[in-house]
Amino acid sequence: VQLVESGGGLVQDGGSLRLSCAASGDTFDIVVMGWYRQAPGKQRELVAAITHSGGTTNYADSVKGRFTISRDNAKNTMYLQMNSLKPEDTAVYYCNAKMYARHIIRGGRKDYWGQGTQVTVSS
Repeated sequence: VQLVESGGGLVQDGGSLRLSCAASGDTFDIVVMGWYRQAPGKQRELVAAITHSGGTTNYADSVKGRFTISRDNAKNTMYLQMNSLKPEDTAVYYCNAKMYARHIIRGGRKDYWGQGTQVTVSS
């Protein structure tokens, strides 16, 4: 599975950005996809997640009401719409895909990461 993020950049406090994560390879083996972020000197944290088939979503408390995760299975792409951005949202954002056991049994990994995209919110 390959994951490629895009859409990061520099935005002012209160602005918006939309991140995209395009998946390729054994996408039919993906059970959950998510966005994580890591700020300098901090641990990587979950921002939002969505089930690949059912559309169930989960958000970190810090982004509820501001961020929206979605996916387009026809395009094998996941999105993160980020509104009302704050300086504390500044981080590298990573796309993650967690795999079904059948993928791991065939020799694949339990999850995959994208290369990350930088989001910087200026005050």
